[in-house]
Amino acid sequence: MKKKFILVGMLFAALGFGKIEAQILSDKSMGALSKGVSGFTFSDADAAALAKKSIDEMDANNPVAKPTDGYSIRLDRVFGKHTTSEGVTLNYKVYLVKDINAFACADGSVRVFAGLMDIMDDNQLLAVIGHEIGHVVNHDTRDAIKAAYKKEALMDAASSQSGKMETLTNSQLGQIGSAMIDSKHSRKQESEADAFSYNFMKKNGYDVNAVESAFRILQNLSEGAESSFMTKMMSSHPDSGKRADDAKKKATKDGLYHAYVQQKIDNTAPVKAKTTTTAKKTTAKKK
Repeated sequence: MKKKFILVGMLFAALGFGKIEAQILSDKSMGALSKGVSGFTFSDADAAALAKKSIDEMDANNPVAKPTDGYSIRLDRVFGKHTTSEGVTLNYKVYLVKDINAFACADGSVRVFAGLMDIMDDNQLLAVIGHEIGHVVNHDTRDAIKAAYKKEALMDAASSQSGKMETLTNSQLGQIGSAMIDSKHSRKQESEADAFSYNFMKKNGYDVNAVESAFRILQNLSEGAESSFMTKMMSSHPDSGKRADDAKKKATKDGLYHAYVQQKIDNTAPVKAKTTTTAKKTTAKKK
């Protein structure tokens, strides 16, 4: 992988950038950028277009599971019925890496890492994906990419002597990518995405207690070998234990709470039954 995403990526949406042409942004947006206007227009369409270019680059430089891979088959079975949510069209793939991660982009792209699928069952996985969908539906991913674009692009736009900015250099795009990856959603945004996940599970008839269970898994990870790293990563996010407690309170209030028992996890592709052919024996008739 060119960019490695490690642990609890479900707590924020991360975008990577490669060779992206800035013309995908509207002329109005670029005109404002060239003048160094801090409040420039950045529409949902602009964010989605930039995200689409970035996710295409990431897919090209990461080991994406083929449709026949067990991970892809499982994700399609679990998530395939939810390709649209709240007016957002979603697409999803699996990255065959052992890191524990999932992220969503402003264009509706959802990427799930094999490492996450190895430790969470179907309901827990849906809870995490529901959280990521929440970031897209709530425009958190759009705001994050806008903030990264403004931070990096306006630095040069404000000092531009030509007064016009037609394209961004690869270096500028690299700066935007770094800023985007380093960005964190606010605690309020995380809490709202958590609520979206719970309501997503409830509305679709899934076990809402998987939301609490998924956060308990993260809590256990934070207390294990990766505790120091987890503490740093989660410094700007609500505590996983508290988030689990909040999900439990919602389930209890709704009269739906029970201790969640993790189900079997199977990421293997089904084995096709071998077909055998029986040769017909022929006997020659005596003349």
